[in-house]
Amino acid sequence: MSLIYHITTAAEWKTAQQSGEYSSPALKEEGFIHCSEKEQVEDIKERFYPNTSDLLLLTIDTEKLESQLIFEWSPSVEQTFPHIYGPINLLAVVDVKQL
Repeated sequence: MSLIYHITTAAEWKTAQQSGEYSSPALKEEGFIHCSEKEQVEDIKERFYPNTSDLLLLTIDTEKLESQLIFEWSPSVEQTFPHIYGPINLLAVVDVKQL
């Protein structure tokens, strides 16, 4: 099992549970959902969600993921990040924890 992670809000997760799939605003704006590997989670949280409460960390099993997953280079931070090109099917989310 290969795992990746996505930070979201409790409200966005609740919407996903009601609709049957998770779709972040970035999917509509950029064409993919930003994810990270375990060692990147804290940096992402600090850089993009410094004053946000009610954050959740979704753990995603890439083997259960139905949308396309591509690992892409980010020149701004010189790291590779997992990007999901489509909604996340809820069966691929194997754990949800409060951050």
